[in-house]
Amino acid sequence: MTLLNVADHTTGLEAKTQNSADYGTSSTDVPAPAALSAGHVIVDSLLAHGVRRVHVVPGESYLEVLDGLHASPIETIVCRHEGGASYMAEADGKMNQVPGIAMVTRGPGAANAHVGLHTAWQDSTPMVLFVGLIPFNHRDREAFQEFDIKAWFDTGAKRVMVLDHAERASEIVAEAMFAALSGRPGPVVVGLPEDIIREHINPSLHPPIPVAGGGMTGEDSDALAQALAASSKPLFVTGGNDWTQEGADRLTRWLECHHIPAAAEWRTEGTVPFDSPSYVGPIGYGRPRPTHDLLEETDLLVFVGTVPGDVITDGFLNRQDWNEVNFIVTMDPSLRGRSGGVSRQIVAKPDAFVRDLVRIALPVKDEWKAWTGRMRAQQEQFATLPDAAPGTGAARMDTLMANLMPTLPADAMVTFGAGEHTNWAHRYFPTRSYASMISARNGSMGYSVPSAVAASLAYPSRRVVTIAGDGEFLMNGQELATAAQYGATPLVIVMDNQEYGTIRTHQERHYPHRISGTQLKNPDFALMAEAFGGFGIRVELDRDIPGALAAALKAIDEDQVFALIHLVVEQRVKAY
Repeated sequence: MTLLNVADHTTGLEAKTQNSADYGTSSTDVPAPAALSAGHVIVDSLLAHGVRRVHVVPGESYLEVLDGLHASPIETIVCRHEGGASYMAEADGKMNQVPGIAMVTRGPGAANAHVGLHTAWQDSTPMVLFVGLIPFNHRDREAFQEFDIKAWFDTGAKRVMVLDHAERASEIVAEAMFAALSGRPGPVVVGLPEDIIREHINPSLHPPIPVAGGGMTGEDSDALAQALAASSKPLFVTGGNDWTQEGADRLTRWLECHHIPAAAEWRTEGTVPFDSPSYVGPIGYGRPRPTHDLLEETDLLVFVGTVPGDVITDGFLNRQDWNEVNFIVTMDPSLRGRSGGVSRQIVAKPDAFVRDLVRIALPVKDEWKAWTGRMRAQQEQFATLPDAAPGTGAARMDTLMANLMPTLPADAMVTFGAGEHTNWAHRYFPTRSYASMISARNGSMGYSVPSAVAASLAYPSRRVVTIAGDGEFLMNGQELATAAQYGATPLVIVMDNQEYGTIRTHQERHYPHRISGTQLKNPDFALMAEAFGGFGIRVELDRDIPGALAAALKAIDEDQVFALIHLVVEQRVKAY
């Protein structure tokens, strides 16, 4: 394997190296490469792997890496909490073909970042978390902020590695990036002892390790073609974070050509566009009734990039008969999280599967047309916007969505965390491209603002909207300071119903009329937005929504700041 010379793959690194003449020459009179610290080599290795942005909360344990970032083309996003940093990195991993990168310090910093790791683990998101550690020779002596990195993270990460030998710095980065992307994508943790990363080493870089994409064998293609030919009600379910836009487009064209429907895994809408005649809605918590029934009614399910897990099957209740015909397309040989029958596993990443799928030509059945047409009509009815005319009472999310949705460009993005406020996005947001819906499928709260900041920084020309609940917003709302610092311009909608609404709903179901531990008293979020350097407006009456929305969008477009609408709604409001 050929090592890459750092000068061939980075820019602006001259300031980091000494003149090679200082080190003499080799026997062939070729100057020896100037040594760099392992911390600097880590930065150069990330750049060679296509990393353009890292999300950090600084710590003295990895100062050498921060120093390496000083002159690097990689943009350093300084966050206000390690949870926010790890959420931003996780969101970045969902949007790109490169793992998201977070960097935090030992002990408390690592603990705070754990929430993003869990999200990446359950959402199958490629992500690498670098954690500064105590010096190597202080280990196992209860040093300041010491912790056992492998014991903490080993059950919730694909790999946990510690750089104990400085000369392996670039190799460790390559291994971490490969592990995050290969098979079922997920998080990787890399520990960086602060004395090891200061050691100087040869700056040659380990090349990226190719990631296998798999694909359909001839037997796989024949089996799928036969299953489709025998089916009268086939259904594809798309999910995961391992697609490209090209793969999503090719699948959409094939489905539309054959009049076959596709549903989206919970919180992954957009792979098959919102307005495609083949798109029939989301499957997951809070799903509309028609898509709830799909799993039982279809006679052939093809899961692409995901598995029939807990959320899709309503707690392992639907589609559990082992005689059901289920094809599962995933690069995870273990089929982690799946339930019910498995007729055939196709070991392939979505793009590789679609590459082979489009070679299957089938006659279109009238049954498929009728089946897809019925489900599509139900989805269109479900997604029809409510009346945009404001009412006379309290502010309503329906009115805000009805006024906002028509203003959105075709490439708009939505992000959100967890709570009943997310159902308005599921129902109405026009997701028309892959990764236009960025959310946390592990149900993690506090994700909305960090993910919106990450999306806006990654795609500054796109309209980014985030929908947050009042409880969720205060978990990581401080990252609006990060938005202001780096020029992120999302539209933040905070639905304030003065409670943890989802938990209240469960409470009413199991303990009716005994409300406990779910009620909130909130500050003025609009004033908070103004204090952070953005635009904020508080809306209590429905009639004020159009004007508030216009003012918020104007602030984004003309003043280039983020904008927040604090929407005070009635407590028991529902999207459906």
